Amino acid sequence: MGDSVPSGSDRNDLQDSTGDALASLIACPVCDTLHRDSEVPDGAQARCHRCGTVLLAPRAGAMTQIVLLALTAAILMVAAIFFPFLDLQAGGQHREGSVIGAILAFSDGWMMPLSLAVGALVVLLPLTRLLAIVYTLAPMAFGWRPAPHAERAFRLAEGLRPWAMAEVFIVGVAVALVKIAGLATVTPGFAFWAFALLVLITALKDTFMCRLSVWKTLERRRAP
Repeated sequence: MGDSVPSGSDRNDLQDSTGDALASLIACPVCDTLHRDSEVPDGAQARCHRCGTVLLAPRAGAMTQIVLLALTAAILMVAAIFFPFLDLQAGGQHREGSVIGAILAFSDGWMMPLSLAVGALVVLLPLTRLLAIVYTLAPMAFGWRPAPHAERAFRLAEGLRPWAMAEVFIVGVAVALVKIAGLATVTPGFAFWAFALLVLITALKDTFMCRLSVWKTLERRRAP
C-alpha cells in the first residue's frame, strides 16, 4: 500500500519544523559546512570543524566598544580630509597638500572619473560604512530596540567592506614617501597621522566585531 498523503495541517507542521531546523543551522562562510547553532559564552569562540574559521566570538561590551571606535574613526576621517597631509620642501619651494586637494587635483577634463573614484574609495565609502555601523549598533549598545532599517544598514556596511580602501591609500602614500625622500624634505602633517590612526582603529574595530552575533542580536531584539 502506498503512503498516505499528508493533510493540509500536517504539511504546514512539516514546513514549520523544517524551517525551524534550517534556522538552527549556521553555514561556514569559507567552506559552507553546516553547524548547529548554540549559545557561545562571552570570550569563547566557535570554529568551523572543517577549516577552523571563527563562526562566533561574542565579547562582553563589544557593541559599545565598536560604536566608540567607529565614531572615533569617523571623526578622524573628517579631520584627515581637510587638515594638511604632507609638507614638501625642495629647491627653496614649499608646498602643502591635503586629501581633499589630492582628490580635486584630478577633477578637470578626462581625469574627472579618477577624481571621483579616489574620493569614493578613500573617503566616501569608508565614512558611509562607519556611519552605517554606528546606526546599526548604537541603539542596541544602549539596550534599546534596533533602529528602523538597521538590518539594511548593517548589510550595506558589510557590502562596502571590500571597497573601503583607506588602508590602501595610506600604504600607497608610505611607498611614495620612500621614493621621494631623497628628492625633497617631506614632513607628514596632522592629517597623515590621523589617517594612519584611522586605519589602526578600523582594523581594531573589525577585530572586535562578530558579525553573526550582530545578526543574531538584531533578530532577537527585533522579535516582539
